[in-house]
Amino acid sequence: MLDVQESLKEFTNMHNQFINDWSNAMLTGDTSLVDRMTSDYYVSFFNSAQEKPIFFSKLDAISGMEQSVKHYMGTQKRFENRVIRLRNSKNAVVFYEQLIVKNEEILARLFTIENWMRMNEKWMIVRETEERIS
Repeated sequence: MLDVQESLKEFTNMHNQFINDWSNAMLTGDTSLVDRMTSDYYVSFFNSAQEKPIFFSKLDAISGMEQSVKHYMGTQKRFENRVIRLRNSKNAVVFYEQLIVKNEEILARLFTIENWMRMNEKWMIVRETEERIS
């Protein structure tokens, strides 16, 4: 069993690779490497014009992710101001500002919180919260 410090190092390395996989997806349109969601994964999306969030299941999220990557293909997805915190050796939370950028123009800005869990020796996203900033 990993202790918390070893888990943090392992998780950080995995999340760095996850960011690299997103860069590849934005260039190629292939989202297979960024599908690291549990079967009961969901995302809650807050839009400033709405009072309550919209919830998406894993299937909805995968479909939306594929459409979004195709729409924004050739842009950069940046993970700014990332903060990683471990609840324990098997649960992590990542906070960051997500930017979609094309030719230095910000096309989308979201605040994102990812909840990850170590399952069967692999880190998986359990749920996500996203809020449109601009």
